[in-house]
Amino acid sequence: MSGQTIILIAIAVWLLALSVVFYWILRHYLRLVKGAKEGNLKKILDNIVDLETKNRKDILRLEKELISFRAASQVFVQKVGLVRFNPLGDFGGEHSFSLAILDGNDKGFLVTSIHARERTRVYVKPVKNGKSKYKLSKEEEKALNEAQKNGNYEA
Repeated sequence: MSGQTIILIAIAVWLLALSVVFYWILRHYLRLVKGAKEGNLKKILDNIVDLETKNRKDILRLEKELISFRAASQVFVQKVGLVRFNPLGDFGGEHSFSLAILDGNDKGFLVTSIHARERTRVYVKPVKNGKSKYKLSKEEEKALNEAQKNGNYEA
């Protein structure tokens, strides 16, 4: 291959690259001025700026609402833990349970139902900051720990 052929190929590649770039710029320009008549481009650009300003205000409003929602959602039920157990040992099945229901601040309650042959007893204990002022059974502790473990997701 001669030097002239290499130069012609390089020029052809260069022209092709410039043509692609020019086509991309032209397409972008035509998309910007689509629907614009002579002297109307300024109105289109003003509309784009106005729309961007409105979008910015909407985004700020949505961010404030999201922060407010996150704060309010802390009082929703977010953490649940359930433990089934048999209080009678080998006799009977696991018909008894302890259920912990907590909000995002680890405030809520424990419900324990102890089922025996003759009767079923139900106990409710309040929980605040992940603790109860009443003595908890090992099943209640387990249900409370399970609820706190299962609720560790980002609000």
